[in-house]
Amino acid sequence: MNEPIAISQLNDFIFCPYSIYLHNVYMESDESLYHASPQVKGKIAHETIDAPKASAQNRDMVAITVWSETLQIYGKIDIYRASTQTLIERKYILKQIFRGQLYQLWAQYFCMKEMGYDVKRLAFYESSTHKTYPISLPNEQERKELEYFIASFRRFNPSQPITVNPNKCRHCIYCSLCDKTNLGHVYE
Repeated sequence: MNEPIAISQLNDFIFCPYSIYLHNVYMESDESLYHASPQVKGKIAHETIDAPKASAQNRDMVAITVWSETLQIYGKIDIYRASTQTLIERKYILKQIFRGQLYQLWAQYFCMKEMGYDVKRLAFYESSTHKTYPISLPNEQERKELEYFIASFRRFNPSQPITVNPNKCRHCIYCSLCDKTNLGHVYE
């Protein structure tokens, strides 16, 4: 049996597979060593919704833990709006929707479906602008794409050579701690 993968790591893996390794190395460290202003803002924004709860008034479920035995993934959803059967992923700023963000939302969707929830709609919510961006439900081809991506994640070995992308590296919170580059990040 495979070790379960945290859904939150899917987007990070696309950004840089090596960042997952660095996260595991530094996760017991003081976050101030590597967290830059975007991560601090994101963490503060999530504090308002990260306590698991359900609202009796509108039946929204917030910060509920989800799991898929089939995909061997787990995580937390941001919001499930039962009245409209909508799964919503919150982002502070959403200039563009990246594939990794879609993988996260799709993974949450498949977990919820497997757990018996009726999810008819997906959306991203940009809290800085209060805009909602509807997303199509994943089709069978997209499910296979997600499964292939998860398999790639499982096969990754941090000792493999990686392609250093200076633009990505400069935006990585681990940039100044990474042994693959000597760049500084843009947040210093």
